Amino acid sequence: MFFSRMREDIRTVFDKDPAARSLPEVLFCYPGLHALWSHYLAHFLWNYRLRFLARFTSHISRFSTGIEIHPGAKIGRRFFIDHGAGVVIGETTEIGNDVLIYQGVVLGGTSLSKGKRHPTVGDNVVIGTGAVALGAITIGDEARIGSGSVVVKSVPAGATVVGVPGRVTEDHTAESLVLEHGKLPDPVAEAIRLVLREQDKLEERLQEVESAVGVTVPGDESREEREEIAREFSQGGGI
Repeated sequence: MFFSRMREDIRTVFDKDPAARSLPEVLFCYPGLHALWSHYLAHFLWNYRLRFLARFTSHISRFSTGIEIHPGAKIGRRFFIDHGAGVVIGETTEIGNDVLIYQGVVLGGTSLSKGKRHPTVGDNVVIGTGAVALGAITIGDEARIGSGSVVVKSVPAGATVVGVPGRVTEDHTAESLVLEHGKLPDPVAEAIRLVLREQDKLEERLQEVESAVGVTVPGDESREEREEIAREFSQGGGI
């Protein structure tokens, strides 16, 4: 059964990383895979209450892979850590099947209690680079967490979360594990675009009133600076 699980993990790498080209490359050059296999041993020792050996196994894996997975964490099938450097997965974390996470992801705790204090991640979840999920929250099935997001509240199934703190921006139903970072919505940029649009409308109305009463006002010195900000937040689109 263990070797069957290892074969499944190797297939998962090929399925989720287009850079994987050969079996030797996957076996020797994927720290996420090495960390996962080390965790199998550490978790086995942890369940048999060989706690020091479990922690020591995890500690060695951390030094060799740059990935820290507590031996108490529960991880489902076909889990893949892409690149992996800086990933931290806490003791009471529970991860479902077909989950994909990128480098720098932290699934951490916010409590000193001995009970459940780390996230529960559902099936088919994608967590982007540098994202942080804290506390005994639940990230629902097929949710997507954008790069650099900080998630401190539970996320409904099928939602996309971005920002600090993380905000749900849209629902999706597509069964895809590809997190297109450049296409994720940005609620902060959208709010700024809205304010700038409303300001332009107010200025147009004010100019109409001034023209009607014959009032002459000096030019807007900040106009160019505001237009430059608008171009930056438009990201190639119209404001």
